[in-house]
Amino acid sequence: MMENNDEFYFDTEELEDIIVYYLELGDFNYADNAVNYGLKLHPNSLDIKIKRLEILLEWEDYNTAKELIDELKGSSMENTDFMVCYAKYYSNLGNPRKAIDICKKALELKEEENFLHNFIADEYVNLGDPFNALKHYRKALKEDPTDEYSLENCMICFSDLNKSEEAIAFLNEYLDEFAYSETAWFEYGQFYFNRKNYEEAIKGYDYLLAINSSSVGVYANKAACYEALGQYQKAVEVYEEMLELEYTKAFTFYKIGLCYKAQKQSIMALNAFQKSLREDPQFYLSMMEQSYLYEEMGGMKEALHFAKEATQLNDSNLDYQKRLAFLFIDSGKFEESLGCLKKLVDAEPSRFYNWYAYSEVLMLLGEYEEAVTILDKAIKVHNRAELYYQLSNCYFNLRNPEKGAESLQKALNIDSSLATDMQKKYPFIKDEVKKVKAKVKKKNS
Repeated sequence: MMENNDEFYFDTEELEDIIVYYLELGDFNYADNAVNYGLKLHPNSLDIKIKRLEILLEWEDYNTAKELIDELKGSSMENTDFMVCYAKYYSNLGNPRKAIDICKKALELKEEENFLHNFIADEYVNLGDPFNALKHYRKALKEDPTDEYSLENCMICFSDLNKSEEAIAFLNEYLDEFAYSETAWFEYGQFYFNRKNYEEAIKGYDYLLAINSSSVGVYANKAACYEALGQYQKAVEVYEEMLELEYTKAFTFYKIGLCYKAQKQSIMALNAFQKSLREDPQFYLSMMEQSYLYEEMGGMKEALHFAKEATQLNDSNLDYQKRLAFLFIDSGKFEESLGCLKKLVDAEPSRFYNWYAYSEVLMLLGEYEEAVTILDKAIKVHNRAELYYQLSNCYFNLRNPEKGAESLQKALNIDSSLATDMQKKYPFIKDEVKKVKAKVKKKNS
């Protein structure tokens, strides 16, 4: 009609259906077009005006919404849709108590009671009152026993109230009446999983899978229970069942690989991680696990390759950067390790060993001036003897004995017990340590 600039007649019920259709789609512009057209045909229709109020609330146009509420209040206090909008207005403005009062008045109309009880419960949650929230979620569930939202939130409230015995009693009572409820069996499994009673959790997941064998996520939860019990082969069997139902299998092959790794079956684990990467060539978790396995098997070249690939795909992961830096250093590729070490000191300046390793590698490369710059920054954060020993080594190598001796003196003052190890590490300071100690001895005598 709109595309052809036609004008057809619709009665108010038809227009409501059209408006609701677009509201449910989330297409508020079309819903607004329908409202405006409806008010042109039926300018006094309360139902269409209430739909306009819904759109205003979605658009967060609260000033116009308040004007419309004031206009409708006198004639619509017995209209449930209006009362819901009225309550939502106060809820959106951060006044849950007012929203609750309005919903309680709406309950007197004996319509949409399940929805209203859920609304009230949600507002009590916003008030940090799980006790009253639970009361209304239970009332909502009584109005509609198949309401998964109410059921899930009842369990959340029990958890918030630390009422685990009441929670499982409630759930068992519900399951006695609705034995085929997938949500209830899932909640049963989760309840016991969270309490580390994995055998009972598996029972819940098995009941759920008997009802619906295509619940992919439930297989993952069941496998996780077997992993927690150390029954890795059973976990693998569950993951393999899960593979038959999945479209994206990279993560499941990764989990199978971890199970084989836990059983010290390195070749089987590698096969699983490789299958994971065939499914998703950029799945960095499997890449890094291959790196660990190759390191265990002595394949340091392969370990470095996969660590590089994984880190490139997850550059912000500091654990990956640390591992890659270690593997570069282990393979004698000191220059390549500097990029990782710089990222580490930038991201974690409070970690002493990031600075220590960075300056150490710079010294190994003979970059003493740059090492001094890094150590000056490090000392501002960590007043540690090790850093002064390193600094003294840099200055002696840079033919600056005065600053070398000064740094060495500070190092010895902070912790002289490290001197023996530091002399082995930095032979340049060996004679200097003797000189400094002799000066101190002479001064004391």
